[in-house]
Amino acid sequence: ALPIYKKIESLYRFHITASRFFANGKKIIKTNMCRARTVCTVLFIVFSALPLSASRRAVFLWQGVRSMKNCDSVMFMSRPENANGAALIICPGGSYHHLGMYNEGHCTAKRFNALGVTTFVLRYRVAQGGSHHPAQLEDIQRAIQLVRENADDYGIDPGRVGAIGFSAGGHLVTMAGAFAERDNELAKLGIDVKVSLRPDFVMAIYPVVSMRDDIANKWSRKSLLGKNMSEERKERFSMEKQIPPTMPPTYILACRDDPVVKFENSRLLYASLKAKNIPCRFAQYETGGHGFGMLEGAFMKETHWNEDIEAWLKDRMASFESISQ
Repeated sequence: ALPIYKKIESLYRFHITASRFFANGKKIIKTNMCRARTVCTVLFIVFSALPLSASRRAVFLWQGVRSMKNCDSVMFMSRPENANGAALIICPGGSYHHLGMYNEGHCTAKRFNALGVTTFVLRYRVAQGGSHHPAQLEDIQRAIQLVRENADDYGIDPGRVGAIGFSAGGHLVTMAGAFAERDNELAKLGIDVKVSLRPDFVMAIYPVVSMRDDIANKWSRKSLLGKNMSEERKERFSMEKQIPPTMPPTYILACRDDPVVKFENSRLLYASLKAKNIPCRFAQYETGGHGFGMLEGAFMKETHWNEDIEAWLKDRMASFESISQ
């Protein structure tokens, strides 16, 4: 039997595909996509109501926000029995166009649940559904807000909320750390935020970083920025140029043979973090490629990279505890 998350993913993909089929080969109009999203929202509600419990649930980000009633962004919470109070928001990649929810989302949740971390796999809005910036930043900031504001209900420490992202998701979590204090997208929506929107730590795995013409992942850039591809916007969303002194501690992983996102992206991000004296680690591998997520695949079996990132996270948790004492 498929896990509940896989059932939901399959249904979501089916209805998106169906909406395209019924468009008869023409450009998908907004009405069709809205219908597909509405059906998917109903399915999410039905399935999340069945086997989920206080330790596993679907959290709809924009429920109750009138101006965002047509947005179906959701995060899947999973709290392990041995929960230690830490929380992790997981952002799958997919070039800001689609999302690799299984290998980069739910497999990641399973890994960190085993460490006692309560996870929130975030299905944020992407270009496939017609969304560009600031939709993605709105979604992750809203996720951070909800996790912190409901910390008691989720059984987590609001001072130990981090974010991990893969590929374009790595760009998103880096944005969340860098833009938290200067770009409050929720305030622009009229939402009163009483908690910090800055994640306490960031983990960027084979991340999209730069929007520069020579090293950008063009698909991610187009999906994020849309038609407004001005030099000013390229600069603004090139994260190697946007790291503030308040950037959270950051872990980066990249492979030199990455055929999708050039290795130079991660190297520039690491250099920028070091220049600002931000605690950071750059795990570099000669081979491994891109998109492996946290599957128990060949790359993980060969490198055991999960052990390195787990050790780094444990060190971060220890530092948070020493600060609070």
